Amino acid sequence: MSRMPMLELFAGELRRLRVDAGMSQEALGEQLNYSASLVAAVEQSRRPPREEFTQRCDSVLQAGGLLVRIREAILRESLMPWFREWVTIEQEAVTLRSFQPLVVPGLLQTEGYARALYEGASHLAGDEVEQPLAARLARQAVLDRPTPPQFVVVLDQGVLERPIGGAQVMREQLLHLVEVGQRPRVHLHVVPRGVGAYPGVNGAFVVATPPEGDDIVYLDNQLQGTIVERTVDVNSLRQTWESVRAEALPHGATLRMISEAAEQWT
Repeated sequence: MSRMPMLELFAGELRRLRVDAGMSQEALGEQLNYSASLVAAVEQSRRPPREEFTQRCDSVLQAGGLLVRIREAILRESLMPWFREWVTIEQEAVTLRSFQPLVVPGLLQTEGYARALYEGASHLAGDEVEQPLAARLARQAVLDRPTPPQFVVVLDQGVLERPIGGAQVMREQLLHLVEVGQRPRVHLHVVPRGVGAYPGVNGAFVVATPPEGDDIVYLDNQLQGTIVERTVDVNSLRQTWESVRAEALPHGATLRMISEAAEQWT
């Protein structure tokens, strides 16, 4: 796993706090209910700190939130440079409209589904998966805010049928969609497989409405994402969104379809 400055800062601060507390790696591990070998791996920047590990370390070592804040910086650092700007836009948006013809959107992925995507559809392996995986899951906190954005998602039915991670992972993912779909500001829609060619088959995109100003669109591809702000292009993609949405099932019918699809993954 390639070293990152904030990861090494976390390792150094964890080691400093532990030594200042007069604790060995074994003693800290016992307090945390984690192994000493894991503590050593994090202190040597060989393993990224996971959320629960970080919170326990911060509490036991009385770090006052320092380790939690450094881990948040690690997650931002682990994002691809071209994606960091979009995450800021995503976190500030009042409305997000997402179309995905191939996979569940990142904001709705379970850990198992996201891990399977990273392991099967990227060049990452082993521990290299951990930091971008944690960053993706951390982005989902936007839906847990007291006033979350309105999140409208259109999926192609093929997303419910593609075996990402195996039957158990798919079942958990689809049940998660049904659960999140009960939230008042989340609306899910599926384009049935019987629909032929429609504008959405040209690729995934997300339209974000910021608190002020015009919509901004994110397009993804094999190399990197593109943020679209030119008025003529944004208008074109809005029209595409309306065409895609017109082909999709209503929210209630979609939740029933997803529930039925989940039962098929046994």
